[in-house]
Amino acid sequence: MNTGKVVAIQGPVVDVKFPEDAALPAIYELMFTLTYDNRRVPLEVVEHPGGNIARCIALAQTHDLQRNAQVEATGRPIEVPVGNEVFGRLMNVLGEPIDNKGEIKSQQRKPIHIAPHLTLKLMRQSLKYEIMETGMKMIDLLFPLVKGGKVGLLGGAGVGKTILVMEIIHNIVGKAQGIPIFTGVGERIREGNELYYEFQEQGLLDKVIMVFGQMNESPGARFEVAQTGVTIAEHFLEQGKDVLLFVDNVFRFVQAGSELSTLLGRTPSETGYQPTLLAEMSAFQERIRSTFDGSITAIEAVYIPADDLSDPAVVCTFGYLNSIIVLSREKVQAGFYPAIDPLISSSFSLDPDIVGNRHYNIAMEVLKILNKYEELKRIVAVIGVEEISKEDRLSYERARKIQNFLTQPFFSGELYTGKKGEYVPLEKTLEGIEKILSGELDKRSVDSFYMIGAVK
Repeated sequence: MNTGKVVAIQGPVVDVKFPEDAALPAIYELMFTLTYDNRRVPLEVVEHPGGNIARCIALAQTHDLQRNAQVEATGRPIEVPVGNEVFGRLMNVLGEPIDNKGEIKSQQRKPIHIAPHLTLKLMRQSLKYEIMETGMKMIDLLFPLVKGGKVGLLGGAGVGKTILVMEIIHNIVGKAQGIPIFTGVGERIREGNELYYEFQEQGLLDKVIMVFGQMNESPGARFEVAQTGVTIAEHFLEQGKDVLLFVDNVFRFVQAGSELSTLLGRTPSETGYQPTLLAEMSAFQERIRSTFDGSITAIEAVYIPADDLSDPAVVCTFGYLNSIIVLSREKVQAGFYPAIDPLISSSFSLDPDIVGNRHYNIAMEVLKILNKYEELKRIVAVIGVEEISKEDRLSYERARKIQNFLTQPFFSGELYTGKKGEYVPLEKTLEGIEKILSGELDKRSVDSFYMIGAVK
């Protein structure tokens, strides 16, 4: 076995020198070393800076790692277990179990990095679109989830991205519309813990695969765990299965890459992010694809730093998403859940050829009346609702009812709201909106539509 020794440590970046007569480990090769208290630290080779040195990123904390510590090269890249044995299990970036349930006894393993040409050759050519119902009124009406698409849930801190992801998982997994894989990238341990026990209580744990590289872990683990999740998804895609890939949070993937880039000595771009930002995002997003037989449908949470939608890390994800769903702090403060702002969000899937003419026309009418409401709201704030015309007052009241009707009690929020969650079929959503738009429910109060399921 090829062995070297640690010659430099800069946070998560470790330089390993090998003897002059020894071959350098390949890029992405996995190596292991030990701290002085015998804690194992996995290292992944990312550069060959010269002098027979392999520059690595640590996939665990480098505290207590000393110079001259012996490093053993494995001769292989990071390979993670795939197959039916991974269902119901929690794994880390290396595919090792972290649920205290023993070893994952899978005979199949796959490397987490693949050549770019292998990513592109299996792209789907079919023009057939299949809608996946989520049971959430706002999403099914205005941002329908299409099998094989990518949906981005964008928002600042505390606006409900993770809750929304958990609700979609709850509703879709319960209907068995695909193989769900949850990838926790740099998010809170508490959220992963809650998700695990919620699946356990609902009897869904055996249907789900979970991979975590959380906030407390090294940037190397947070960066590469996204590839681990996609690798497992690709395995089932190659078997012709439909996969649901949940990623929380894509911004943390970019952030971890930025930390590593700085410590690797790369000059940042003018915006402060790593110069390799687009290449790293592309290497991840282009692997989320579909074939003639199977598909990967991605629901990705994207944190918006300082609520700035023009942040380069956020903007570089836009080109890969079919639907951009923006969660608004203003909506949260007004008590609208889900806190989606439909007027600054968009969806490629909202097309008459995909959803049908009736659905499309209703959705367009909703967006039109909500846009009118935003104009009237400013006028009403100055002169009062009684001073506007009768026609405008009717539009104003109906828009408020639609806004309230598109709120919904979540199964994943029952503990916080005290209200039982509701799954609303798309047909019931369309019926409710039609009744409001037609004036059939004009006599009902605005408050009676707030946080309900279907119109009773």
